[in-house]
Amino acid sequence: MARSGVHGEGTRSPAVRRGRNARSAPQAAAGRDGTGAGAGAGAGGAEDPGGRSGTGQGSSGSSGRRGGRRRRLLRWSATALAVLILGTAGAGYLYYRHLNGNIEKGERSSGDSKAHRTEPNAAGQTPLNILLIGSDSRASEANVALGGGKDHRDNPPLGDVQMLIHLAADRKSAAVVSVPRDTRVAIPECTDPGTGRTYPAADTIINESLARGGAGCTLATWENLSGVYIDHWMTIDFAGVVSMADAVGGVEVCVNQNVWDRPLPGVPGGSGLRMEAGRHQVEGEQALQWLRTRHAWGSDLMRARAQHMYMNSMVRTLKGQNVFTDTGRLMNLAEAATESLTVSEEIGTVEKLYDLGMQLRTVPTDRITMTTLPTVEDPRNRNHLLADGDDAEKVWAMLRDDVSFDGKGARETAGNGPGGGGTDAGGEASADPAAPDGEIDVVVRNATRSETLGPVGGRAREVAGALTGKGFSRATTDTSSALSEERTVVRYPGEESAGDARRVAEALGIPASAVRKSADVLGVTVDVGADWRSGTAYPKREKPRAGDLPGNSDALNGADTGTCMDVYAPYRW
Repeated sequence: MARSGVHGEGTRSPAVRRGRNARSAPQAAAGRDGTGAGAGAGAGGAEDPGGRSGTGQGSSGSSGRRGGRRRRLLRWSATALAVLILGTAGAGYLYYRHLNGNIEKGERSSGDSKAHRTEPNAAGQTPLNILLIGSDSRASEANVALGGGKDHRDNPPLGDVQMLIHLAADRKSAAVVSVPRDTRVAIPECTDPGTGRTYPAADTIINESLARGGAGCTLATWENLSGVYIDHWMTIDFAGVVSMADAVGGVEVCVNQNVWDRPLPGVPGGSGLRMEAGRHQVEGEQALQWLRTRHAWGSDLMRARAQHMYMNSMVRTLKGQNVFTDTGRLMNLAEAATESLTVSEEIGTVEKLYDLGMQLRTVPTDRITMTTLPTVEDPRNRNHLLADGDDAEKVWAMLRDDVSFDGKGARETAGNGPGGGGTDAGGEASADPAAPDGEIDVVVRNATRSETLGPVGGRAREVAGALTGKGFSRATTDTSSALSEERTVVRYPGEESAGDARRVAEALGIPASAVRKSADVLGVTVDVGADWRSGTAYPKREKPRAGDLPGNSDALNGADTGTCMDVYAPYRW
């Protein structure tokens, strides 16, 4: 991705403010020193109220000389202070511009996504979702040296680490969900913003999404998989991990046995991580080895756990260092972060990244929960995984409804979750009234095919028949294309049909959150998804409760300092 030469919108205004303040300093100093700094001070003395010079008046002259020296001292001090202020302000501005120039930016979404922004809760607050992607790019000498694979230098990068960070609307809790890199998902059609190349939709493992349109394609893939609107993405490569680990100054990790992640007969590769059993501070290249280790932990799922342990420990370390109030440490971290991260363009300034960090800082450590998406073995390929049906959906539902993972906070339902108010895709309540049922043109499509299950025959006809029986005499079916939707959705093309779409959803028992504006339909359209495989009334689902995570989500609390990684036997020494 090409480095942006733009320093970020709004970077000039802080500098202008600093510049004005700095320029006023000499004037202020002159004002304090009096106009006598020019008139009447040329001889070094002060004039008495009568205008007579006091320089030749005996003791009073001595006093005048002392007063003159004091005033000259004040004058020089004020001048030095003004220069210092000017220099500091100028250096601050230049450093601010330097940091902004470090930041590489990219398009937020480059793929076809069906997710919509979560509506505010009763207090007007909205959650914040950030996708963190670890790239295996070998596009630089530093990355080749750290990651090996120089023969793969020109290969498109893969997103081997992918985590969604969910900051609750009230900013009192946070959740992290990892999806293992070998999880097979539906990747939508994506267009690479750098090259303009369009990649067709694909059914393959999630780490390939990064190579099919950049981080914006990975974001769109996650949105379609989860139904969660993702506000921003950040990517980091091998060299970036090392730089950030050094800036933090070391992160504590723990192993129960001696570990050496190395090539074994028939099993090539390995991160090179080697350490004795116990607790260790890792930084630099060793931190990268910890995060990349997979074979020594036994699986991708256990690698996710090791990464969660590292992230929790890093958060505790940063909080313990008071980095946000230590200017020196903050500058070191800012330098490393702006050089290491590529971010979605809407957060591509130092100000916005700092604000993001301050929001994350408000969450208590014991209210952070790290999880891994529940998965099962892919029947097509035993080396791949699939999202585990209802358990995976429960995790996504908790994120969509902004329900805390730790169970310590009160449940709050965002307006866009099940049972939320009727709003259009733009988040504004729509006043469009529905036409009489018999005058609403509605098309029903069968989209029951999912990642793990085939389509259910006749579903469009069955649901359309139910609508006809309820008085929607213009309900028809469309079987012209094979569709796949994990969740049932009612689409409408424009505001003039928003009320009709809500009325159709209401008649079928479909929640208002599933009614969405879409440019892909010509009229009100019901896509019967994989979550509605039988019956003519949409199945009522229990709303998720705080802390009610599936047992196979491998939850880890941010305050847990007692967990250590078990080492897979062949990699012990």
